[in-house]
Order: sequence, then structure tokens, then C-alpha cells
Amino acid sequence: MTRFYPVETSVLHSPAWFVPFDEFAQRVRAADVATELDFFDPDRNGWVPQDTTAIRTPSGAIAYPELGRRRAPGAGPERFRVRFAGIGLAPLYPADGVDFDAAVAGVEFTAYPYDDAHPPAVGGEPRLVRLLPGTAFPYGPGVRTVYGVVVDAVTRAPVANALVEARGTTIRDGIAWHERTLTNPDGAFRLALRWEGEPVTGPPPVQIFHVTATERPGRAGALDVRLPAERDRRHVIEIVQQ
Repeated sequence: MTRFYPVETSVLHSPAWFVPFDEFAQRVRAADVATELDFFDPDRNGWVPQDTTAIRTPSGAIAYPELGRRRAPGAGPERFRVRFAGIGLAPLYPADGVDFDAAVAGVEFTAYPYDDAHPPAVGGEPRLVRLLPGTAFPYGPGVRTVYGVVVDAVTRAPVANALVEARGTTIRDGIAWHERTLTNPDGAFRLALRWEGEPVTGPPPVQIFHVTATERPGRAGALDVRLPAERDRRHVIEIVQQ
């Protein structure tokens, strides 16, 4: 795991900046987040773990200012990725606006060569990395959650790292809400449902929540959860080809 320490020198040439964001709390997560850096070795055609130390800026961003510093004439750009970890947290790697894919295992970036006289050809831009609640997330007292598993509809195999989410609007003022989580390696999920679902008159009265699970584009599933009647049920979402 990477150690972090405050910035004491310029990091203007860091090829990548990452801002960990706790989506449940809706704030930057400055503590208890670790990273691991991998280098893509074209000779091995695979990722190789690195021991390069990241630094944390005063604003809470994570940077790698030494990557790309030219060590030999004719040095070319190199490919890296960063993997995030935190207790109870599940990193969402695709950027905002990019289709989700459970196979994505980190945030990739390119480090362009530079030296003291020549800046890199392409500068780094800040990137928000969303950290979703995982199955072990410490929800506070009174937070309503539902749990279950995501499986392949044909093989019944659990689907790891699937995106499970629910959307709706509050009944009184029509404000949109969005809750989401990621499944663990066993396909299990635990999803918070803090807001109102679609009301259905009884007896007994219930609220319906439309819950979806996505493995990748074209591979998804859905089910309706009725609360409070099904709060303690183990829900099974089946992934099918769309």
C-alpha cells in the first residue's frame, strides 16, 4: 500500500491527479484511502506492481510527480494505472459519463517524459475517483439497506464488481436521488435506500424501488424491491444479455 505525505515540492508535472470522493457522504475522502501503482510492461504484455510513492497535496489530491521524469535520451511515454482501496469502500473506476464495465481494474493514465528544461507534452488533469459503499461499509444507525447477490442468469455464477443502483425522486419536493454500490468478489451487495420509493396503496402500504445491476454494456438485470415487506429478503438479480 502507498504511503502519503504532504507536498513539499512542486508537483506541476505530475502526469495524473486523483481526488478520492466518498459518494455516500458526498465529500472528498482525505483519510483511510490507499493506492497501488502498476506499470504496463509491453514486453510482458501485462501490469507490473510498482513501489513508487504517491504524495497527497494540501487539497487532498493524490499525485505522482516523479513519473515521466526523463532518465535516458529518447525516453517515450509510459502507461500506468492506479488502484484504490479503503475499508468498506469500493472504487468506481470508469469516469463520469463513461459506460460502466466491471472488468476495469483501475484508473489508467499515460506519463509523458519531461526534465527540468522541458515540460511533458501533455499535462495532467485532476480526476475525481468515486468511492462507493461496499458490503462492509459502516452505515450509520437508522440507514435502511437491502442486500442480495448478482448472478449470471444462465450459469448462476456470481458476478463480481457489478454496479447495483436505484434511482427515484422524493415525494414531497420531487428532488432526484441516486444510490449505488458495487458487488464484492462473491457477487454480494448491500444497497442503501435512504429515500422514498414509488408509493403503492395497501393494505398494507408499500414503496417500490427499481433496482438494477450492470456488468458491462449490454449485460444487465433488474428487479423491484418492495419495502418494508422485503427488507430482510435476500434479493437475487440475474444478469442477462440485453
